[in-house]
Amino acid sequence: MELRLQLVAVAATVGLLFIVLELVRRRKLLERYALLWLLSALVLLGLAVWRGLLEHVAAALGIFYAPSALFVIAFGFILVLLLHFSIAISRLADQSKVLAQRLALLEEREREARELPAAAEAHHAVASEMRAAAAGAQGIAPADPPPPAKRQPERERVAPS
Repeated sequence: MELRLQLVAVAATVGLLFIVLELVRRRKLLERYALLWLLSALVLLGLAVWRGLLEHVAAALGIFYAPSALFVIAFGFILVLLLHFSIAISRLADQSKVLAQRLALLEEREREARELPAAAEAHHAVASEMRAAAAGAQGIAPADPPPPAKRQPERERVAPS
């Protein structure tokens, strides 16, 4: 492998290592995903630095130009990372669906709980009117109906942050 090409490969992998570590430090990348990237970068760095190993791997893969083997190996790691992230995205999509369904059920229960006191008050008012009408038809003075139950104040919704 040419020295210039070897230096470019080493610089690129060191740059990748630095970027991954910086993303973890800034909490932009979770540690469990960073481990995959760090492992990939370290393998690529080892292959870029150790010239003999890359040539042996290239010969084993049937690649005649050793630096091309480095890119084939990098492409393989990227495919593994893509598969891993696809699995993670699928799992998160399923979890989001379940959470949305649970939220909808909770909102429905809350709406029903709010409507229940209003329906009870309406029923109480109709029953009072019917008693008053029945008492008036019989010539009896209507009795004062009991006061309606106090409504619970509605809770304020807090917007998610």
